[in-house]
Amino acid sequence: MSSPSPAVRTVKSYGVTPRPNPQAPRQLHLSIWDTALLSTNYIQKGLLFKIPSDLLVEDIIERLRSSLEEALFHFYPLSGLIRAVTCEGGGITCHVEVDCEGEGVQFVHAVADGIGIADVVTTDGQDLPVYLNEFFPLDQVVNFDGCTNPLLSVQITELIDGIFIGCTFNHSIGDGTSFWMFFNAWAEIARCKAAGKEVLLSQLPIHDKWFIGGYGEPPIKLPYSSPAEFVVRFAPPPLRVRMFHFSSETLAKLKARANQECSKGTISTFQALSALMWRCIIRARRSPYNQETRCRFAIQNRSRLQPPLPANYFGNCVHVTFTTTTAGELLNNNLGWAAWLVHQGVANHNDSVIRYKVHQSMENPTVFNLNMFDIHSIMMSSSPRFDMYGCDFGWGKAVAARSGSSNKFDGKVTAYPGWEGGGSIDLEVCLLPEYMSVLERDEELLAVVSPPVELGVLLGTSSG
Repeated sequence: MSSPSPAVRTVKSYGVTPRPNPQAPRQLHLSIWDTALLSTNYIQKGLLFKIPSDLLVEDIIERLRSSLEEALFHFYPLSGLIRAVTCEGGGITCHVEVDCEGEGVQFVHAVADGIGIADVVTTDGQDLPVYLNEFFPLDQVVNFDGCTNPLLSVQITELIDGIFIGCTFNHSIGDGTSFWMFFNAWAEIARCKAAGKEVLLSQLPIHDKWFIGGYGEPPIKLPYSSPAEFVVRFAPPPLRVRMFHFSSETLAKLKARANQECSKGTISTFQALSALMWRCIIRARRSPYNQETRCRFAIQNRSRLQPPLPANYFGNCVHVTFTTTTAGELLNNNLGWAAWLVHQGVANHNDSVIRYKVHQSMENPTVFNLNMFDIHSIMMSSSPRFDMYGCDFGWGKAVAARSGSSNKFDGKVTAYPGWEGGGSIDLEVCLLPEYMSVLERDEELLAVVSPPVELGVLLGTSSG
C-alpha cells in the first residue's frame, strides 16, 4: 500500500484547565529520578481508534475535552509547568520544580486529509509511515523557554475512518508506568461519563515524591548555572522504523528454547525476546568480534524497593541497567547464553542496588541526554505489560498503539503488548537503513516473527 503524504492541519487549539484542587500543592519538587530526565525528549505515545458509527467527530472531541479536564483534576502536575529556579548570586541552579498553578494543557483538534486507518496500520514488511510524527503536538525536545516547560499536550487527529489520540508527555514528570496510568484514567473518566455513571477512578495517582534519607530536605540541587548547561539537543540520523509482531505461541517456543539452551529454567519471555533482538541487531551491524556491546533496558523500581512503592506512584521510578559482552561472544554462543546474561542483569537489580545508585546520583546529580547512548548497543524500552489496549473511551478497543519521533535512535527497541493479548508482543525497532535491510533477512529473527493481525480483524469486519 502506498503511503500518502498528508497535510495535517489544525482545526482548533485551546487550553484545558481542571477545576481547582484544594489538595494540590503550589509547587512540587522533583526526585532524583525525575531530574535525571530533564534533558530527555518527551514521551510520545498514542492510540488509533475506529470512529464509532453512533458518534459524530464533534461529539468525540467534546467527550475527550471534558474528560481530560476531569483527569487533570487528579493528575494536577500535568497542567503545570516546570520552572528552573536559580540561586541568587549564581554558582548553581538551586532546583527545578513543578509549578502546579500552570496554564493548563494544550488540546489540539487536527485533520489528516486523505489518510485512513489502513494507511497508518502498516502491513508485514512495511516501515511505519513518517507522517505519524505529525499526529503528536508540541515539539518533542525539551525547551526551557523563559525557564518554563509545559508538561503535557494532546492532539486528536481526525482520519477518514478513525481518530488518533496522541499525547506528548514531559519525561521528567513521569515514566511509562505513569504515562499509561494517566491515559487509562482519562479513558475511564470518558467511559463513565458516556454511560452516565459517577466518576470514581479505580486507581488514583500518588504524587508524594520518594526521596532517600541522609541528604537533607528537597529540592535537589543541580550543579549547573542555567538550564542551557544541561538541556542538550539530540538530532538522530535518518532511521527506518518497523513493527515486528510476535504471537504468544511463537514466544512460548522462544522462551522454551532459551531455557533449554541455558539449562537454568528461569528465563522469562521478555528476557528471551530481548536476547534475540540483541543478537540479531548486532549481527545486522556486522560489529567486530572484539567490540564491546550492551543490552540496555529500562527497569522500574516500584516493586523492587523494600518496602515497595505503591504501584500508582506517579513520577519516574526507573533505572537503565545493562548487561555487557563482546559481539563475538554474543554471536558465538547460543540464545540461551545471551538470555542468561539479560536475566542476571534484571535479577541483580534489587533494593540494595537501587539505593546504591540513588546515593551515587545524590552525591553527583546528572542530567542524561541521548547523545550519551552507546552506538554499539541496543536499548529495550517500554513494556508489554502496560495496559495500552485497556484504554477504552467508550467506543471500544484501540486498533493500534503507535509512537512519535521523540526519543528514537539507532538501536532503540520499544515494546508494546500485542493487540490480540494472550502474551503476544509487538516491537518497534529503530535502525539505520543499512542495518534494517540486513535485519529484515535475519534467519534467526524470521523464524520467530509472526504475521501481523489482519486489518479486518482489527476493525471487526472479519473473524480472522
